[in-house]
Amino acid sequence: MTTILGISAFYHDSAAALVVDGKIVAAAQEERFTRIKHDASFPRNAVAYCLQEAGIGPGEVDYAGFYEKPFLKLERLLESYLACAPRGFASFRRAVPQWVSGKVNIRRLLAEGLGGRVRNAIVFCEHHESHAASAFFPSPFERAAILTFDGVGEWATAGFGTGVGNRIELTHEMRFPHSLGLLYSAFTYFCGFKVNDGEYKLMGLAPYGRPRYAATILEKMVDLKPDGSLCLNMEYFDYVHGLKMTSASFDRLFGGGPRSPAAPLSLREMDLAASVQAVAEEAILRAARHLRRETGMTHLCMGGGVALNCVANGKLRRERVFEDIWIQPASGDSGGALGVALLIWHELLCNSRVRVLPEGQAGSLLGPALDESGIRAFLDGKGVSYESLDSDEALFERVAELLARGMVVGWVQGRMEFGPRALGARSILADPRNPSMREHINRDIKRRESFRPFAASVLRDRASEYFDMARGDESPYMLLVSEVARDKRIEPEGSERPTGLAKLHAVRSQIPAVTHVDHSCRVQTVDAERNPRYAGLLEVFYAKTGCPLLLNTSLNIRQEPIACTFEDAWDCFVSSELEALVLERFVVVKEHGAIPLGDSPARSAP
Repeated sequence: MTTILGISAFYHDSAAALVVDGKIVAAAQEERFTRIKHDASFPRNAVAYCLQEAGIGPGEVDYAGFYEKPFLKLERLLESYLACAPRGFASFRRAVPQWVSGKVNIRRLLAEGLGGRVRNAIVFCEHHESHAASAFFPSPFERAAILTFDGVGEWATAGFGTGVGNRIELTHEMRFPHSLGLLYSAFTYFCGFKVNDGEYKLMGLAPYGRPRYAATILEKMVDLKPDGSLCLNMEYFDYVHGLKMTSASFDRLFGGGPRSPAAPLSLREMDLAASVQAVAEEAILRAARHLRRETGMTHLCMGGGVALNCVANGKLRRERVFEDIWIQPASGDSGGALGVALLIWHELLCNSRVRVLPEGQAGSLLGPALDESGIRAFLDGKGVSYESLDSDEALFERVAELLARGMVVGWVQGRMEFGPRALGARSILADPRNPSMREHINRDIKRRESFRPFAASVLRDRASEYFDMARGDESPYMLLVSEVARDKRIEPEGSERPTGLAKLHAVRSQIPAVTHVDHSCRVQTVDAERNPRYAGLLEVFYAKTGCPLLLNTSLNIRQEPIACTFEDAWDCFVSSELEALVLERFVVVKEHGAIPLGDSPARSAP
């Protein structure tokens, strides 16, 4: 037995992943254990979980790998500073000590995290190699083109190449400071959202605006090449030598400074979001077309943080540049932990690759599972009323009844998801036919911005009935946006079309709670192979209501990580307006007076 532990740490979303004889056994982000969102510290808790899941001790790890090369990254920091010195000294003074004290000592930290015992040498791979490996090796394809885009690794900001059998090869790269990911993050910052966290918000905001700045971006700021690479005009950006993303020239170009996070959203921010989204989509489409021409491959694998832009992914799917696409569910830095572990198994140790169908990611349900005896003891200790159901059939019937009655349900089952999306293991579920559900969940449960859309989980065999998807198309990891089918749409009444956030209030389809203002929806197709219990619930809800889909969002409150344990789920339940909580086969309903007042401190809405 060969055990390989992969680590990503110190920048964004630290994680650990364990591969045993080529099989992905466990993977988790550190934030889920520490409850610190995007925790970037060394993932001690995630490492401990992975070892526990495999039933091994620290001394039984054969190889440990790190997802990038710290000294190469330090080289980039030093060279970037020297190129613009003495400008940027404040940024340099903040960044370099962190590297000298921590990140450069990753070999020591890895050894300490494994109790000082690593059987073989610690392996370091380049950042975009780890993204490419995480995208290709778990995919169902024997051969595929590989495309990676993110902010920046060591020097590379994008990678282009191929995977064949047990080998990947990145033949071309784009280099810092020219970066599609950093371009998108610059607009995220300018629109008042947090970099490396608010990019989802910017993507969700885009349909409220018009891409009226797209031509300006392409004319003034970005030289976008036919192959999808780009060159940024650094006059408009400050991230190389400053402590912010954009410069005074950026402010002048768009008629004022960045939006304050507390300020109301204006049409300017909506139009900026629509514009940079359009530019990002065009860059990704050009890169994909170039890859198809150059490689002749018919399948594509994608990784890196930009691969989480599900709107761009959906457009790429609709264009049918490739016959099929597979995207790593944990495409950001956390997925690098998985990538380096798989790279060691296949390329360093020269092991052949055995394809697993539907793919080797195991539904991305790679985190900790729940203990039913622990749940019962926990609920008994709380002194609350609960139902304990004796079969899955009884569970599905009960929960489907609650959902059909309009309740919002916390659904906690089995192993936690690896990656940023809740896929039916740590989810909040609701009836998508209810037009008031989106506002209710955003305001009263998630406590987040009103404009944020929700995803739909739909039975895989019914997806083409509700969405513009070909029969057989899959989106198991909620990484593709599709348009709602035309026969399910409802056109708003009246001749005047609302603008801006006023678009929120129009009912646009038979499933209004998951239909965005442009008739789009982020889709998760659900099947019994990857998630049998979630598929079973959807089947019963379909039989009861004639609707084969549910609203699905992550089980957490704004600025908190997704729930990991049943205790985390309980905290979310009692401090929000969730009406029912399902922990495996245990069901707690608030209307039964199950939750004593004052059981948990209330959380104030932001």
